[in-house]
Amino acid sequence: MATAALQPNPESTPIDCYQRNVRELTDVIASHSPRFRRIALAHLGDVADAEDAVQDALLAALTHVEQFRGQAKMSTWLTAIVINSARMKLRRRFGRVYLALDQTNGQDFTLAEMLSDTRPGPEEAYRKREVAEKLAQATSRLSPTLLRTFQLRDVYGLNIRETAQLLGVPPGTVKARLARARTKLRDAIGKSR
Repeated sequence: MATAALQPNPESTPIDCYQRNVRELTDVIASHSPRFRRIALAHLGDVADAEDAVQDALLAALTHVEQFRGQAKMSTWLTAIVINSARMKLRRRFGRVYLALDQTNGQDFTLAEMLSDTRPGPEEAYRKREVAEKLAQATSRLSPTLLRTFQLRDVYGLNIRETAQLLGVPPGTVKARLARARTKLRDAIGKSR
């Protein structure tokens, strides 16, 4: 009797076959869902992955229901799709490497510490840019001699003796110019706040 139902009726249209397949698929899903979950869970060993595999399989079956030819039971066809879906999920899982974020790598650093983003956050970047702009405005108001002294000492990091040699002035002059430059910069930046 079941084989007669699977034989296509020469008078039925492709739409009738499609609708019949969708109805049968819906019935099989309703009656076999727990079995499909068990099959996927047996392959994957994880409930969430098994649920995903079953959902993927059911969606694939519904999308391709017109490919069902009736050469086997609908439940057998759907079981094969569930198994293939679970295997595909398993293949994707083996391509991943899982590392614990709190596990050290032998160098007293955890993976989380090694992967942490050390770049400044948006607020810090904005603050640095704002300070740089204020400093640029303030340094533009310095005389060329004070600016050059400030740059050599505070920007390029030369010591007093090296700065004095480059400028051709005594170290005391460098100290006085540097003090005046810093005072003017402090005043200019303080007024812009």
